[in-house]
Amino acid sequence: MTVAKGPDAFRTISEAAVELGVPQHVLRFWETKFSFIRPMKRAGGRRFYRRQDIEILRGVRTLLHDEGYTIKGVQRLHKEQGARCLLAAASGGGDVRRDPRPAPDPAALAGRELSEASRARLHGVLEDLESVKARIDQILARN
Repeated sequence: MTVAKGPDAFRTISEAAVELGVPQHVLRFWETKFSFIRPMKRAGGRRFYRRQDIEILRGVRTLLHDEGYTIKGVQRLHKEQGARCLLAAASGGGDVRRDPRPAPDPAALAGRELSEASRARLHGVLEDLESVKARIDQILARN
């Protein structure tokens, strides 16, 4: 007979994997790619996930599997917007890709230099586009 855990109880990696619908090795891999995923570790290296850990992982899974983000894209999103965007993705809280600031008027930007932050964002977008193009090229080459 198994006893059901409360909603705020810690989850083992196997329980987390079942709840999130991903294999355990994927959770371990995500730990290596996302520094913000830090389950508690007990003796012997056993991982225990808190409720918020599960929700952040759910957001990562949603962004990667459902929204088509790359790992770099999720890393950048977390860096720019913090954990709240991952929690929003986990709860289906709208399009997290949208920047809440209004788009600038192109006429007002004519002749202005880009800020370092804007240049970095554009560079990140270019990397993502090049990655997508490379994947498309690989698929087309196979056909």
